[in-house]
Amino acid sequence: MAIASPSTPSFSAFFCCKRSESTHLTSFPSTFSTLRTRRLPPRRFAITSRLNSSKPSGAGGSVSPDNGGSEGFEQYELQHGFTGPVERRRRESPVYVTLPADSVAEDGKVRRIKVLTASLRALSTAGVEGVVMEVWWGIVEREKPRVYNWGGYLDLVALARRCGLKVRAVLAFHQCGTGPGDSLWIPLPQWVLEEIDKDPDIAYSDRFGRRNMEYISLGCDMFPVLKGRSPLQTYSDFMINFRDTFRPLLGVVITGVQVGMGPAGELRYPSCPSQKLAQAWRTRELGEFQCYDKYMVASLNACAHDVGMCEWGYRGPMDAGNLMHDPESTDFFKSNGGSWNTPYGKFFLQWYSGMLLLHGERICREAKTIFQGTEVDTAAKVARIHWHYGTQSHPSELTAGYYNTSRRDGYLPIARMFGRYGFGLCCSGFGMRDVEEKQTNPASSPEGFLKQLLLAARVCHIPMEGEISATFLDDESFEQVLKMSRFYSYGLESPSFSFNFMRMDRHLFEQRNWVRFTRFVRQFSGANIFRAGLDFGGDVQPTSMSDVVRVAYTYY
Repeated sequence: MAIASPSTPSFSAFFCCKRSESTHLTSFPSTFSTLRTRRLPPRRFAITSRLNSSKPSGAGGSVSPDNGGSEGFEQYELQHGFTGPVERRRRESPVYVTLPADSVAEDGKVRRIKVLTASLRALSTAGVEGVVMEVWWGIVEREKPRVYNWGGYLDLVALARRCGLKVRAVLAFHQCGTGPGDSLWIPLPQWVLEEIDKDPDIAYSDRFGRRNMEYISLGCDMFPVLKGRSPLQTYSDFMINFRDTFRPLLGVVITGVQVGMGPAGELRYPSCPSQKLAQAWRTRELGEFQCYDKYMVASLNACAHDVGMCEWGYRGPMDAGNLMHDPESTDFFKSNGGSWNTPYGKFFLQWYSGMLLLHGERICREAKTIFQGTEVDTAAKVARIHWHYGTQSHPSELTAGYYNTSRRDGYLPIARMFGRYGFGLCCSGFGMRDVEEKQTNPASSPEGFLKQLLLAARVCHIPMEGEISATFLDDESFEQVLKMSRFYSYGLESPSFSFNFMRMDRHLFEQRNWVRFTRFVRQFSGANIFRAGLDFGGDVQPTSMSDVVRVAYTYY
């Protein structure tokens, strides 16, 4: 790592965010250091050491009359068939399947209940361990703050339990879809959008002033911008109410909780819109730094003042090109002489990635406190951004907040942070292969990216959750998943690796795809197919179950 010359101002290994927070101080170690030219008082990120709920843990906000709160759970249990313990099937590497994003409608009711029932029975027969259920903030707390409607999600958990499946809940604090015309459109809660209308800086902004409404800017994590509560308090209240409402099921049916930390639920900045990110490997987008709302600028300015370089605190890099630029034609990202490897570039990227780590740290701390003693596994998700992995500067990773370059490991600090709070790490892209990706983009390396991430998880001894998109239903992709899971688990006495198939739709149950999928489940889990006697007459073969589901999809 380059050392600053005596004439170049340097910055503290512990950098700061000046905020009026009543908190204890927690050190946030830097992963690189520079020589100092002057003595500066060491400053640290301030991070709360207490639960950030706006109410005592036992309160957790109100529950709407029809959502089945914890007080009336016994009555709900009798009405919805929560009878007897769920069958606990032990296996080496369990497979889960993510439910459709719109399984619960805006009014809080389950959609296409007959299709879901047939689908879950088929999954159980195939030996799938459970389902992943996205719990949308924009549905549960849609109309008013602290008024939660869990009804549809209680119904989904009840249905999964009757089918002998476990549930992993994803607490989704982000937007789904591209807009009102999108069939899968789930915005942030209406009352949150009203607050953003009053103060647009609650949303992320790039240097062109374009606002991103997928997730609230982490720059205002600790400020009371949401009707008197901070975003962190709002997330905490939501998690507390979830815990209290589903408490009898935690550790029994609901065995895992993944906490959303950014766009698409991933710990990252919205460097480019999520709907474009899925195809960015084709267009090789660089992304845009999301540091231009007033809260992020204030933090940057404070840190620049602390290192005695005030001119560094007014904006992000102005020589970073644009979304579609060749990184070698930009002054910031180019390999030789790029600003990313100068004292200014290191300062900015350390601050930018550090703010993301601090955001993750705050949420991890809250979640650990809230779910402690419930016997559920907690996890968070990291984005797969690999289309510039073969370059020196890794620009698309830098704009997303991952300070990962040819000279610096940006994923080990994230894994360490998750490890401190007992979090598992989830990432997609396990079915992608370099040999195919490099045909269209020689700089891309999904396998290189995943191997680095998996090594970080191994070093920190944290559980790993792999994901694969529904577009990868061929034998080669499934074999790639097995290959990458072996890379993680090799040599470990007690490997903790599970798999999420993203996501359930009619194509999964097409005969050829279903045969491949059930074969993969057997190979991955290392267990025999579990055959549930679920009103179908005992010994039903997995392949014939897919016929039942296809009929259901046809008529509903």
